[in-house]
Amino acid sequence: MTKRSLIPAGFAVLSSILVAAAPAPVDWNVDEPHTGINFSVKHFFTPVHGRFDAYEIDLRYDRENPENSSVQVRIEVASVNTGSEKRDNHLRSGDFLEVEAYPYITFASEEVLGAGPNRLLVRGPLTIKGETRTVELPVSIVGVKDIPGEMQGMFGGVTQVASFETGLTLDRRDYGVGVGNWAATLVVGGGVDIEVAVEANRK
Repeated sequence: MTKRSLIPAGFAVLSSILVAAAPAPVDWNVDEPHTGINFSVKHFFTPVHGRFDAYEIDLRYDRENPENSSVQVRIEVASVNTGSEKRDNHLRSGDFLEVEAYPYITFASEEVLGAGPNRLLVRGPLTIKGETRTVELPVSIVGVKDIPGEMQGMFGGVTQVASFETGLTLDRRDYGVGVGNWAATLVVGGGVDIEVAVEANRK
């Protein structure tokens, strides 16, 4: 497991974009400073942006056979960060995410499919506040780069770097978030836009 590592989501690379022969599925390390799980939700008409600062990802992908790939994600809900301590504490409370009772948001891929050039579809259960629903994540493979041998020492022995992006819109009310009082229900928008960017590497 890698601390503070989106995604996210299940990630793979289509063989059509690779030059080298692909190995069997291997673990990829998520590069924390270049990875993020971000969200946006409206307060009345104004979008409020936030992120989660602590999470773990267990990422494997097969460059030739996406269906062999997998990802597991666990987000520490208490790490929610919108830039306002008062607002973040309210989000952690029973009015919204109820952190003490439900400390984690989790996702585990059950199926990964190729969905066209540089694209994947990752399907699996997402659990928020004790409610589990199956979601589909459209994943874009932003790029995969082999690190030249003479530069690998500069990157701690990394031989390859890959970048992925995904996103979806959830209705927070489907997960029982912010449904207990009129203010939470009417002032805060129901739709939550989630965007995830992941940079990963392997040695």
